[in-house]
Amino acid sequence: MNEAFADGFEVIPAVDVQDGEVVQLVQGERGTGKRYGDPVEAAERWIDEGAETLHLVDLDGAFEGERVNAPAFEAIVDAVGDDVALQLGGGIRTAEDARALLDLGIDRVILGTAAVEDPPIVEAISETHPGTVVVSLDAKDGEVVVSGWTESTGLDPAAAAERYEELGAGAILFTNVDVEGQLEGIDRGAVEAVVDAVDVPVIASGGVASLDDVAALEEAGAAAVVVGTALYEGSFTLREAQRAATGDGAE
Repeated sequence: MNEAFADGFEVIPAVDVQDGEVVQLVQGERGTGKRYGDPVEAAERWIDEGAETLHLVDLDGAFEGERVNAPAFEAIVDAVGDDVALQLGGGIRTAEDARALLDLGIDRVILGTAAVEDPPIVEAISETHPGTVVVSLDAKDGEVVVSGWTESTGLDPAAAAERYEELGAGAILFTNVDVEGQLEGIDRGAVEAVVDAVDVPVIASGGVASLDDVAALEEAGAAAVVVGTALYEGSFTLREAQRAATGDGAE
């Protein structure tokens, strides 16, 4: 996992899928989504624009607890699996589910609710597939939330990140739900707290609205950023974001 980000800060386009279509939600709430078409077409678009990794999320799976959009992601693996790294989350609840996805061609599995409810699952998957588990810590009002961002756990994100690193997590995906999908900017301090707590890579997500936000996350020590709405709405291009992360072109 560390090697995945060895070449520097990475900008990762999001391909979130609901009812078989690409959707971006506002603050993670159902019914707020704007649709952006076919998942395979979106994946191919981002690869053409220079993506090295794609962030895939089964939104129905996140809410319902089972992977509803498996056919869409299998189609993405078939279409682009050898061209980029693929990380997938949403509805993965067992080690068997995770291993099946990794054997299918997914490079990293993202565990949120399952990791919070059953922390040993991280260790179990890591034993057979080292470095492939990304633990997703979604924060709302300063606490980790689960089940599609609907239930608070009372956990502090930085303390939780430390715990999962000890269990073998290859990376932490930190999403600030308070700013998710609003195009109003990031919460740099919240990201820095998680980065400072662990040695494994931290992937930031939520609120990216400008190239300055991308540059700020790189400066905060994140290894990568997941960008969704800003890319789909044309706030900036993927290549502009990649340049901003290297200090060349931030506005």
